[in-house]
Amino acid sequence: MFGSWFDHVKSWLNAPDKGHIMYICYEDMLMDLKSSVARIARFLEKPLDADVMEKIAERCLFKNMKQNKMSNYSTVPQEMIDQTKSKFHRKGIAGDWKNLLTVAEAEHF
Repeated sequence: MFGSWFDHVKSWLNAPDKGHIMYICYEDMLMDLKSSVARIARFLEKPLDADVMEKIAERCLFKNMKQNKMSNYSTVPQEMIDQTKSKFHRKGIAGDWKNLLTVAEAEHF
């Protein structure tokens, strides 16, 4: 299997040059996608006008990403990602892991 998620995250949190790493939560993007896009643009020091940020936010909506072959992995060979078992994009909501993982899996994670 894979290593610990927490060890993975901790390795980034303890990075020597924290100014070059941006942390963002899925829940934050769900609550206010446009502000998240603006925050990412500021972090990248990439000035964007309101129309461009609006288009980015629209294209990043879950419903649009789920249909986009560039983000839904539908073109990836089945040997790599078997989407007959589970689609890459599920519901687009926070906390749905509770419906998928057993108690033991959640505790292990």
